[in-house]
Amino acid sequence: MNVIKQLFNFYLNSSVHVALAAVSLTSITQNEFRIDGGFNLLCFVFFATITGYNFVKFYGIAKWHYRSLSNWLKVIQLFSLVCFLFMCYFMLLLELKTLLYISVFAVVTFLYAIPILPKRYYLDSNHNLRDISGLKVYIIGLVWVGVTVVLPVLNNDSAINADVIITGVQRFVFVIALMLPFEIRDLALDNFKLATIPQKIGIKQTKILGLLLLMLFLFLESMKTNGGGEDFMILAVVSLCTAGFILFSKTNNSPYYSAFWVEGIPILWLFLTVFS
Repeated sequence: MNVIKQLFNFYLNSSVHVALAAVSLTSITQNEFRIDGGFNLLCFVFFATITGYNFVKFYGIAKWHYRSLSNWLKVIQLFSLVCFLFMCYFMLLLELKTLLYISVFAVVTFLYAIPILPKRYYLDSNHNLRDISGLKVYIIGLVWVGVTVVLPVLNNDSAINADVIITGVQRFVFVIALMLPFEIRDLALDNFKLATIPQKIGIKQTKILGLLLLMLFLFLESMKTNGGGEDFMILAVVSLCTAGFILFSKTNNSPYYSAFWVEGIPILWLFLTVFS
């Protein structure tokens, strides 16, 4: 049983779960816009998500405490290196213009973890993008829109039409709502200068905001050319699940509450889409 728990924790800590969530949202976009032949892109998104998330999470620790790293962290580092190599392989199979587009997100990921911009824009000695007051959640939302909506459309040479734009706005709203349980969980730990949403408006108002975002998420579906019907029902189920997790979010939830259950909602969404 202990081995199973260790493997499960590795699954979460190594960002495999969040990578599957990113792949799920990308696959949903491919399904919505009838994009074929996207296996290489899905593989790239999977390995790039693991590489990017682990780089952001563990860069500071690995830089300053390399010799004292625990065994599990060293294993994650090695795993991340293997994922990086696979990412490079699948990246070379994508379209040239897609590679140029991806480079933008590579720069954002780099700036998100590495302190290189002027100090006056930052909160403290960390000096990276995620420490800029109030900016973190919106950066993450935009990156997820770029990777899970724009990237598959661009790589397929499809047009960025009104439905794609609406889907992008939808995805941004959904990701922000999905992040609220994480923001509530970290309320007692985050530097107050980060100006996270719960820090600004409190937990109760954050939950209300989450419900309003999910209502907007559903409303936007009705604005699409082929909005409504079965797809709307799937989004309604996804919204209800997300709303439940937002409403029951607390600062002392189980570590798995957000890291597994909330982050697994995109996987549920894909499951409903495929088997509906």
